[in-house]
Amino acid sequence: MSDVIEINGLTKRYGSLTAVDHLDLTIKKGEVFGLLGPNGAGKSTTILMMLGLTDPDAGTVQVCGINATVNPIEVKRRVGYLPDDVGFYENYSGLENLLYTARLNRISGEEAEARADRLLERVGLSDHAGKKAGKYSRGMRQRLGLADVLIKNPEVIILDEPTLGIDPKGVREFLDLIVQLSKEEGITVLLSSHHLHQVQQVCDRVGLFVEGKLLAEGDVPTLSRKLFPEQAFEVELGVSGATFEQVRTVLAPLEGIASVTQAPQELFHVACHQDLTARIAHRLVSSGLELVHLTHREYGLDEIYNRYFEGKEAYGKLS
Repeated sequence: MSDVIEINGLTKRYGSLTAVDHLDLTIKKGEVFGLLGPNGAGKSTTILMMLGLTDPDAGTVQVCGINATVNPIEVKRRVGYLPDDVGFYENYSGLENLLYTARLNRISGEEAEARADRLLERVGLSDHAGKKAGKYSRGMRQRLGLADVLIKNPEVIILDEPTLGIDPKGVREFLDLIVQLSKEEGITVLLSSHHLHQVQQVCDRVGLFVEGKLLAEGDVPTLSRKLFPEQAFEVELGVSGATFEQVRTVLAPLEGIASVTQAPQELFHVACHQDLTARIAHRLVSSGLELVHLTHREYGLDEIYNRYFEGKEAYGKLS
């Protein structure tokens, strides 16, 4: 896959505040990338520079091979942007708002109507096409906003906290639609959010952003192995009638086990450097122990995020 977004040394200062600090990042075509960090981390400032809406103090940002600072209009033709609060003409219907955006993008009337109808169906608003946008719920407005950014057939869509204020069912539907767009149409998606679970659900890779710096980026298993090198995987075992010493002795020959600990009700936790689930199960069963329960898990974004933000000592040496 080719790189659609290339950011090198990107820096933005506001007086004594460095909002974005020498950011390096690449995002590939068709990828869903999550930019994750607390409010004030510099995510929105980075997006503004990617769209050519504010100039960097240093560094470059290329979107679809175009320098966003030098040619911001050309970038805007190829990128769709959905902010956290979408603005529409309240007295226009959903369909009329889409047709207006289409005209601004010089799309012919017949083609605009065809695209608008198709997109309203895609985002689940066909039955509300004639309803005034001012009467739309928060979730409906966000779905209309997604149709609005898609009407010009963008190569990239940037979503800045797109699920704020949407009910759980609406969030699921919205995120499912994002994944479909990426996988079926090859659209590159940058999702900026501080909702860990949502980001983990849909993103191929994530970047952890704080105080203007990208502390780490990668898929969740890669970040897990970097942050928890001694116990990137954990296996929970239920072994009927076994003692701690029996379980530890049986598993001792396996390389890659960091620790074995006992929990209540005949449960044992095995921390591993790598995924040893199958080998652990085989060792226990072949030794004659009665394995009644086995659960494998990797560390998720909750643990990764908390580890990075426990303190500067934790993330400083890992950035």
